[in-house]
Amino acid sequence: MTHSIVQADTKPDVDAVVVGGGIGGLGTALALTRSGYSVRVLEQASEFGEVGAGLQMAPNATRILRDWDLLDEVTDLGVVPRRLVMRDALDGDVLTHLDLAEAGRRYGAPYVVIHRSDLHAILVRACRAAGVDLVTDACVVDVQNDADGATAIGENRRDAGRVVVAADGLKSRLRGRLSADEPISSAYVAYRGAVPLDEVLDTSGIALEDVTVYVGPGCHLVQYPLRRGKMLNQVAVFQSPKALAGDDDWGTPDELDTAFAATCAPVRAGLPHLWRDRWWRMYDREPISSWVDGRLALTGDAAHPMLQYLAQGACQALEDAAGLAEQAEKYGKDDHGSTDWNSALRDYAAERTVRTARVQRTARQWGDLWHCDGLFRATRNALLRDRAEDDYRYLDWLYGRDV
Repeated sequence: MTHSIVQADTKPDVDAVVVGGGIGGLGTALALTRSGYSVRVLEQASEFGEVGAGLQMAPNATRILRDWDLLDEVTDLGVVPRRLVMRDALDGDVLTHLDLAEAGRRYGAPYVVIHRSDLHAILVRACRAAGVDLVTDACVVDVQNDADGATAIGENRRDAGRVVVAADGLKSRLRGRLSADEPISSAYVAYRGAVPLDEVLDTSGIALEDVTVYVGPGCHLVQYPLRRGKMLNQVAVFQSPKALAGDDDWGTPDELDTAFAATCAPVRAGLPHLWRDRWWRMYDREPISSWVDGRLALTGDAAHPMLQYLAQGACQALEDAAGLAEQAEKYGKDDHGSTDWNSALRDYAAERTVRTARVQRTARQWGDLWHCDGLFRATRNALLRDRAEDDYRYLDWLYGRDV
């Protein structure tokens, strides 16, 4: 689904135009700027900002944040939890845990939880300080390739660059230049809530120094602290019978209550602290083998939207950013100040498509593991209880230093 190249009619305004001002887009802009390139970010909203609740930033992402001189600020505004604990949602029993201090030593960077809006604000400040041109009210509808660059075509503007990077999310319009695929519903829905800890009347059943995941039949609950331990973040996810039946109105609060009715008391105690006026239906896409069309490249959720079970969506977007900047440095700038962007984009996609496809597929499998029932649940629980505390075989590929 590639598009033809036309002669340039506009001198590039910047080296890179990034479409989308979320975490992935800002990360890409910062990484390229730190590598010596001029970057403009086009955000369709009227201001730069993020909605949502907590994010888990694993060592593969916090290593990058440290390279960008942002890790101290991230850890200051977030929390470095003690353990990652998995419990059975029906009886509350501990199945296994990961010592995150030891994992941090193994992987060379900490595991940090932070409010999404706090990380986004950190990246906005870093981009402004680095000289990134941040533009709002800029809705991009297409990209035009030319012989030595590309132009982002907006509803009321055109922005030319040596490359255009699409960071426009799950419903990416620009991905349509490479694939006709559509987002795939998992039939699962997420309810989130991030509330001040002093609003939680009973914290006796909450491990406020840990990331705790309760896994149950067709549902799970995640709990962890935010903002220096002053907030409680929760995410409740469940399979919607209405979605499976094909109803348009699915994932409603009545389904939330039904899905968690049989869970243990600590799980049920957390439900009143979820936001009930909004919910997030969970979608991903199939991996695609090509992210590049001429001088247009995909990144983040535009390239590899994934389900949340590995907590890697934002982490992989930051890996994309670092990977693209690395390839730009590898092929840039020659004695004439030119970068071989065609080679840089080719190698970026070649490296990232394989890794992110594995993360996407593994996230789906992990969700199946979390949500199983009956004999499969009993077998899962037995295997997890037998896991040695220092067994990292299922994490090294994801968090390891050589990724």
